[in-house]
Amino acid sequence: MTRIPSHGRPWPALAAELEAAKEGDYAWRRGRVPLYVYWLNEELARVQQEAYRIYWSENALGMRAFPSLKRLEDEVIAMSLDLLGAPAGAGATFTSGGSESIFLALRAARVRAAREQGISEPNIVIPQSAHLTFNRAADFQQIAVRRIPTGANRLADVAGMAAAIDANTIALVASAPNYPFGLVDPIAEIAALASARGLWMHVDACVGGFLAPWAKRLGEPVPDWDFSVPGVCSISADLHKYGMAAKGASLLLMRDDSWRALHRFESRAWERGPYAGYATTGTRPGGAIAAAWATMNFLGEDGYLDCARRILRARDVMVEGIAGIPGLEVLRPAGMCIFVWRATDKAIEHNALAAALDRRGWLVSRQQEPDGFHLALNPVHDEVAEDYVADVGAAVREVRGTANEDLRGQAVGQTY
Repeated sequence: MTRIPSHGRPWPALAAELEAAKEGDYAWRRGRVPLYVYWLNEELARVQQEAYRIYWSENALGMRAFPSLKRLEDEVIAMSLDLLGAPAGAGATFTSGGSESIFLALRAARVRAAREQGISEPNIVIPQSAHLTFNRAADFQQIAVRRIPTGANRLADVAGMAAAIDANTIALVASAPNYPFGLVDPIAEIAALASARGLWMHVDACVGGFLAPWAKRLGEPVPDWDFSVPGVCSISADLHKYGMAAKGASLLLMRDDSWRALHRFESRAWERGPYAGYATTGTRPGGAIAAAWATMNFLGEDGYLDCARRILRARDVMVEGIAGIPGLEVLRPAGMCIFVWRATDKAIEHNALAAALDRRGWLVSRQQEPDGFHLALNPVHDEVAEDYVADVGAAVREVRGTANEDLRGQAVGQTY
């Protein structure tokens, strides 16, 4: 189809065509996709869809017109600040995703540094494992990025970051967890360094923000990382990841609500009058806010704990099962929801192995450094963890001693 049809078509025909279009997609509802989708069950999906439908047309740009939507957003923010140990007077901005949350965090740091220190050529210091979204957001805002190699433990090198700071540094970054390995950086140490140097400290918890608190309650050894750590200025946390909400929902949380003004845009440079907003977008879908509110209330603490329990159980089954297959290893420690495994036997060629898993219906997410296979688990993987281990074993037996170039260089994993 290359142009709008002359006459409209009935919905049943369109629905059938849309369903048919998806026939070649990977079966994400059956856990065959290790990224992109955060899925619990059809019941939660219906709650999200109905909540979104109720606010289908409302535009969060106009909160005065839709005070009910503002109340929902305020409650989502309040619940999230409470979960992440925010002090009184903290605040947050509801965004479209982790990329926007990170963009706004860097904007706040840049504006503060320009106003208070006159810095016009800013840079940020971040671990090599930090998400590439920081480079993208920095590129848009003329901020130089200094990536510091991680240590042997694949965590941020605090001493290396300290050595890279100069008079134009405006912020330090840490991850909770980082996306390549699922590990939480030494955030207390980095925050202390930021405080000592008078720098903004941002924690990227787009992945872990709505999982780490529950995993910790279940006994997972998660180090302190949120606003309970002195010196943490802002946190990005995605509701549409382990907050289990519908897509288009993230938060940039600030220790001090007044700091949100640092990323506020306001102008009167047209005939219409004043225009102001805290997000990078104008129109914002009210449905995303309503769906996030409904999800948090539908799941409750017990529901989130159950999601975390399923993820941790799936991880344990997969990690131990894969580690038990001759010729394979899992990089240790495994993260709470992310881990990487690889072949140590040279007779097991990674491209051939990836192709064999693909033939069995598993979308393969390749890690490049080191070469391996990357999984970011969600609750549905608890139902297929043993199947995955069995198929990995079968794929290893199939390809041992063979080679396949079909998937060379594949590196799927950009999720913000």
